[in-house]
Amino acid sequence: MARLDDAKISVPMSKAWQIVTTTFLSIFLAELGDKTQLSTLAIAAESNHSWEVFLGAGTALVLTTLIGVLAGKSLAKIVSPEQLDTWSGLCFLSLAVGLVWEVLT
Repeated sequence: MARLDDAKISVPMSKAWQIVTTTFLSIFLAELGDKTQLSTLAIAAESNHSWEVFLGAGTALVLTTLIGVLAGKSLAKIVSPEQLDTWSGLCFLSLAVGLVWEVLT
């Protein structure tokens, strides 16, 4: 059995790896070609210091991920997963509508 969080919830190792794999694939695919990757590409090309850029970008991504995990853990105590999915979807929908509106006007 593997321990996943401070709540001491036991999760079978296969379930833990399923969560790790799902999270990795979701984030990896979502991040490909996004503005963060393009910014990192531009900084690396301009600075000619690849490892320093890698270290800076990697640290930034780890810290933003930590913030997301801590925020998610806190929200899970007051909002159901279904409500969180609904609100997340509405936020993304409003962003999409705003971007389309900006293009059309």
